[in-house]
Amino acid sequence: MSTKIHRPPPDSSHSSSIPPIPPRPSTGYTRAENRKQALRLILIISASVSLGSIIAQWTQWDLTKRAAKVLSEKGLESSTSPLATLDPPLYADNKTTAKAYAEIVQLLGEENVSAARDDISSHADSAWLSHHADKDQRPSLVVFPKTTEQVSGIMKICHKYRVPIVPFSGGTSLEGHFIQTRRGVTIDFRNMAEIIQLHQEDLDIVVQPAVGWEQLNEYLEPYGLFFPPDPGPGAEIGGMIGTGCSGTNAARYGTMRDWVLSLTVVLADGTIVKTRQRPRKSSAGYNLTNLIIGSEGTLGIVTEAVLRLAVLPQETSVAVATFSSVQDATKAVQEIVRKGISVSAVELLDKEMMKCINAAGETSREWREEPTLFFKFGGTPNGVKDQIKETRQLVKQFGSKSFQFAKSADERQELWEARKEALWSTLAMGGDNYSCWTTDVAVPVSRLSEVVSETRDDMDRSGINGTIVGHVGDGNFHAFILYNDANKRTAEGVVHRLVERAISMEGTCTGEHGVGMVKRPYLETELGTEAVDMMRRIKMALDPLGLLNADKVINVDPSVTLKKLDVESVKSSRSE
Repeated sequence: MSTKIHRPPPDSSHSSSIPPIPPRPSTGYTRAENRKQALRLILIISASVSLGSIIAQWTQWDLTKRAAKVLSEKGLESSTSPLATLDPPLYADNKTTAKAYAEIVQLLGEENVSAARDDISSHADSAWLSHHADKDQRPSLVVFPKTTEQVSGIMKICHKYRVPIVPFSGGTSLEGHFIQTRRGVTIDFRNMAEIIQLHQEDLDIVVQPAVGWEQLNEYLEPYGLFFPPDPGPGAEIGGMIGTGCSGTNAARYGTMRDWVLSLTVVLADGTIVKTRQRPRKSSAGYNLTNLIIGSEGTLGIVTEAVLRLAVLPQETSVAVATFSSVQDATKAVQEIVRKGISVSAVELLDKEMMKCINAAGETSREWREEPTLFFKFGGTPNGVKDQIKETRQLVKQFGSKSFQFAKSADERQELWEARKEALWSTLAMGGDNYSCWTTDVAVPVSRLSEVVSETRDDMDRSGINGTIVGHVGDGNFHAFILYNDANKRTAEGVVHRLVERAISMEGTCTGEHGVGMVKRPYLETELGTEAVDMMRRIKMALDPLGLLNADKVINVDPSVTLKKLDVESVKSSRSE
């Protein structure tokens, strides 16, 4: 059964309830004219949008052009940073510095902060420096943090107030590395001297920056391990990383760069960075570890290091060979390197050095006063015997006048004793009236004989008392030059010519001491302006305020003019 839906028929009552559509008002235009008007309106709107877009694009282009001009003027669009493109760094005034110091005291506690005269003086200069601090080049405050986080906190405060920072670890450096040129804060790491963890199976160890290399090797000896880099006594890991040092073992084991796996670094703004993990090798990203090594505290502050370790050799021995001339001794070294004889160390002491050692009387025997090579051997018992045999045969070909090797541990200590006394014996020759300028260079081993001989002749012609000792197995040697106020300019001339001579032989102004303040003017001579400008760009990228160890390695202050050592004395010396 279906149901129909009743729909009422349309009637007037229903239709009257819906208002009729009013007629369209007349525009006075025909339909064609209306279309033209609409089209005209669309064109006007489109033109307005296009004009706005053009104005916006022009404005953007103008801003981009202006920004590019500013960047160009500042050298910021370049891959390098020429000194002339920089503004002088701005540092905190006394009032602002006081605020920073108050916050640092609050962070560390009064017991870990010092402005005492003795602390200020001991962190300003040392007798070993080749460049000594001026009377106003002193830290205003010395601080003693205990953790990486505290170092980060110090850096954040100093960054906020623009207070310069100098890291201090050991203080045995020689080229003015820790001089506080801008009267800021010196961070002494004496409270961060912990050996954190030994990974015996992996042959690595985690340490803090104030661990000394001698202390470290005492700790490692019972495990049959050692850390090869062996610079001067008292050197600590933080400073060794900063200068990229080496030592007598470099002939076989290489430099500090070869023995650091990873670093924990605090950057200028307080950011904490770990440069990599612990594997022996990695191709992951940039080599940040090696960027920090040798940067002398100018790019970041090292608070922790993972170091590679070596196994102690089963047998060690020492031998001493004398020669008629430095040329014969250095040529013998060149041949040892070329033949691949695996000596652990080969050290040269010149005739004047051997005279000093005898005069000082600090060793248990009298030495022949001739150019002398000291060899160190290590390996298996049979391997050491073979090394000694090969070395004896080779040095004889170059006119060795004597060759003696240790047959016992006591003899080994006795023969190496002279090498250990080299610097102290030179200082004793000078007495209290002289200072000792200790400098180093390195050249390709094939140029070693030439550079050492010319340097010895130059010292003699200049009337300078000095000695030569070298880690000659890798082409690196040191000059110990005695000077006082009367002949300091002459000494500067000798050092200047030594550095220029090494660079002219495709060598370097420093093999292991670092640049510091003294060697800065020679970087452009050695590497070229573009390389130095690239280094400056790296410095400004990581430390744009110039807070970290100001005035070391790279100059970022265009108001400061770097000068090489006294060239006037060089001219007068040559004319004599």
